[in-house]
Amino acid sequence: ASKAILSQASEYANIRGLSMPTALLYGVLQAALLGAKDSLTPLIAIAYSTVVNVVGDLLCVCKLGMGLKGAAIATLLAQWAGTLALIPSCRKKLFASKPPTTETKVSSKSFLKFAAPVLTLILGKLAAFGFMTHVAASLPAETALASHQIVLSLFFFLSPCLEVISQTAQAFLPTYYAGRDAATTTSNKKEWNNASNALGAKLLKLGLTVGIFASAIAASVPLFFSNLLTNDLSIQTAVKPLALPLALAGLLTAPVAVSEGVLLARRELKYLASVYLGSTIIFPMGLLRLKKTGGPVSNVWYGFAAFQLFRAICFTGKLWGRALWNKVLGGKKDDTSLD
Repeated sequence: ASKAILSQASEYANIRGLSMPTALLYGVLQAALLGAKDSLTPLIAIAYSTVVNVVGDLLCVCKLGMGLKGAAIATLLAQWAGTLALIPSCRKKLFASKPPTTETKVSSKSFLKFAAPVLTLILGKLAAFGFMTHVAASLPAETALASHQIVLSLFFFLSPCLEVISQTAQAFLPTYYAGRDAATTTSNKKEWNNASNALGAKLLKLGLTVGIFASAIAASVPLFFSNLLTNDLSIQTAVKPLALPLALAGLLTAPVAVSEGVLLARRELKYLASVYLGSTIIFPMGLLRLKKTGGPVSNVWYGFAAFQLFRAICFTGKLWGRALWNKVLGGKKDDTSLD
């Protein structure tokens, strides 16, 4: 890379680094509001952030001609705007006027018991994307890394459409499980369990529907509209074969996201952590083998699709596998599949 490109990239990274504390705060506030069953405020915050980003790009990049520096400033301001939009609602809804009771207090031990496995999930996801980028950068094709980054950005674009369903499961399903645990009769427990099963099934169907449309839209960009993302004809050609694995990975993300949300709501933390830990160990081994053979970058994304398939089978099998197997065999309906 030339010194000019490295200088611009360094300047961009330095400016974007200023938004990291804000990004962390944004994630915490958004999760807290969703936990309080407030999904409107995060949506408004995203709208604010989007408007600021678009206006900032038009002003800094197009009007003032600041290039990458202008794009970084626009993104930084958008991150700040989205975070500031969350703060008033958080102060109003999350900070009670009365001190928490003994029942509502969270001890450090209980917090760590929940946070440690969740941290494993996050690190597993980061490791997967990190290894994919590392392998793409090491492949001999000059366009491998650029085409990979385009498809990775498209995947990150469609992911929130599915993650929001996971967050919905985490926000609403615990109420059903609490009601089931508090029920004093077998019939009441069964009613709560059936209700949680029905909600979980609805979320899965919704996730698959959204996943089909979001994946189709994302995959159509490298296939038909790659000129919107780059003017380089070689990159436009190189990114087309990645459309199919991107669609597969996006579609498989739907059952992963939904079932992951249900398992988090059920506090199946050890199971989630063990699956992520196992897949995070196996997936990089396959990628490193691809690195040695110097295969096409599309294989990186087919590998990621296989990674998603493995998690989808593990998560959905844990939740619905027994009921589906009984249905296939024509046996008695299993009402305990989501116990």
